[in-house]
Amino acid sequence: MIVGGTLVAGILAVGWQLWKPVPSTVGHSMETPVTGKTGAGAPIVKVKLPDALSANAQIGERAFEAKCASCHGKNAVGQNGVAPPLIHKIYEPSHHADMAFVLAVRNGVRSHHWPFGDMPPVEGLTQADVQYIAKYVRELQRENGIK
Repeated sequence: MIVGGTLVAGILAVGWQLWKPVPSTVGHSMETPVTGKTGAGAPIVKVKLPDALSANAQIGERAFEAKCASCHGKNAVGQNGVAPPLIHKIYEPSHHADMAFVLAVRNGVRSHHWPFGDMPPVEGLTQADVQYIAKYVRELQRENGIK
């Protein structure tokens, strides 16, 4: 009887661990932020900047500011009604690997997470440029708790 009760309790404990909701990091759920009260073109998220960027991320920052910031905002905060923030859990490496950035720049992206419409391909960036941009975005993400 005791062995049977212990077995049932163990099965229930394992089941609970498998099915319980996973807590999300505050501000970084996979759900997109509500932007209805934010003005058009306003930043979508607040971003904490690292004290220093690596040399490669600094190269990526310059490329990002030249080619990406007009839509994704300075420091990748997004712009309401224009383009999403890249400093968001949706773009964490386990969900969007660095190659996703390369493919997005090369081919464009059909809208699937955000209501901003499709992203067109970006002219004038090499795959190496985009890898530097990804390095910059990843360092910003890590500073903001996105691993």
